[in-house]
Amino acid sequence: MNRQDLNPTIFRAYDIRGIYPRTLDADTAFLIGRAIGSEALDRHQQTLCVGHDGRLSSPELSRALISGLLHSGIDTIDLGMVPTPVLYYATHALNTGSGVMVTGSHNPADYNGFKIMLGGHTLSGEEITGLYQRIISGQLRDGAGTLQSQDISDAYFERVLENRHLSRSLRVVVDCGNGVPGPWIVTLLQRFGCEVSALYCDVDGTFPNHHPDPEKAENLADLIAKVSELNADIGLALDGDGDRLAVISNTGECVTPDQLICLFTKDLLQRHPGAAIVYDVKCSLNLPLLINKLGGKSDMWRCGHSMIKNRMRQTKALFGGEFSGHLFFADQWYGFDDGLYAAIRLLQLLSDSGTTAAELFSQFTPLPSTPMINIAVSDADKFRLIEQVRELDFSPARVCNVDGLRVEYSDGWFGLRPSNTTPMLTLRIEALTVAALHRLSHLLEQKLKQVIPDLQIPELAVTNYTNTTDRDDTHATVT
Repeated sequence: MNRQDLNPTIFRAYDIRGIYPRTLDADTAFLIGRAIGSEALDRHQQTLCVGHDGRLSSPELSRALISGLLHSGIDTIDLGMVPTPVLYYATHALNTGSGVMVTGSHNPADYNGFKIMLGGHTLSGEEITGLYQRIISGQLRDGAGTLQSQDISDAYFERVLENRHLSRSLRVVVDCGNGVPGPWIVTLLQRFGCEVSALYCDVDGTFPNHHPDPEKAENLADLIAKVSELNADIGLALDGDGDRLAVISNTGECVTPDQLICLFTKDLLQRHPGAAIVYDVKCSLNLPLLINKLGGKSDMWRCGHSMIKNRMRQTKALFGGEFSGHLFFADQWYGFDDGLYAAIRLLQLLSDSGTTAAELFSQFTPLPSTPMINIAVSDADKFRLIEQVRELDFSPARVCNVDGLRVEYSDGWFGLRPSNTTPMLTLRIEALTVAALHRLSHLLEQKLKQVIPDLQIPELAVTNYTNTTDRDDTHATVT
């Protein structure tokens, strides 16, 4: 493959991601391996761990990536098929500090990509772009690295369950949508002493039952039904590579990401008074109010797993959460997003509480809000449009520009930001009352029409998020 033929659009803000084999094939993976290896050596990193998910293209892309790493002179530890958090864990347990995960995460089956960590640091968008520039300019090292394979499963299970126990038995239903974490979470829950009912926990890269994205309501329907059928204590859903968690209560209700983050925040601040908590700009107003009430330090930051992880490292925060379902523990874990570990932490809290899951989460009542609203725009336009919206007058609101813009009034807020993975602007609105929610929606639509004249925010998007049927993204229209 000619280096100049490399598609620059696969180098994204959080990771490398493309469509196999159209924009990401084995030749591309080889070049990316050489670039990562060269960058690692420049950072004095000699050994990398590599893992891959269960997608049909992942073994081939992993082999090509490893070949590129070896060709650059990197010693490589092949972990085989593992969830992304297990790859992250291996970089700590094996003292490499560096690793690459071959995964398409929750994207459609023909997508794939690479999540990259070097020296304990998840690469930022600028650094990922640097890999592209390194390939194009030919700044690639030559060498002869060594290769070994290693099974780290038992070490991971033992570390996750270290000093953890259930004070009462729990009946748990888990749905992994045929993603790679399926066999891992079933084994982990069984070792923890749970009675486990598994849905779609065999790995199948065609995702024949539903897509492994628990942020979408339709992907939780079978889990909700099974929780009700078995009278289970709780339902858990993991995404395609295991770094995100979604929860269904014993009554079959979707627990909102905000509720889950609030629960973990409360537990952590009770044990670590004054700790810093990082959360993204899409999270509820309830979260900073809770953090401040409990004496913690609230830090609203940019969306994206790499953004949150790096911010937590900078501020020494002990916990972080994203509205998308990524959860980051740094009190007794390593600070990376791990849906399997988060599930164990949740089950221990539920077991110790002596209450039902519905009762446990009822202390964090969601405010009226919209689901995520997607506004389709071109990649070329989305950042320009955000800059134009920033120039509008939103007084007397407080405007935060840390990621897109979040406009906060006394009775609610709305947030608008450019998606870093799709050609869209994403929008969320939350308010203290339903009336305020409608008011803010109308106000925002009128403001945005100054920049996007044909925009229409559908009325159906203005709902109470506690209704499980409203978990789906909603698409605004531009006519």
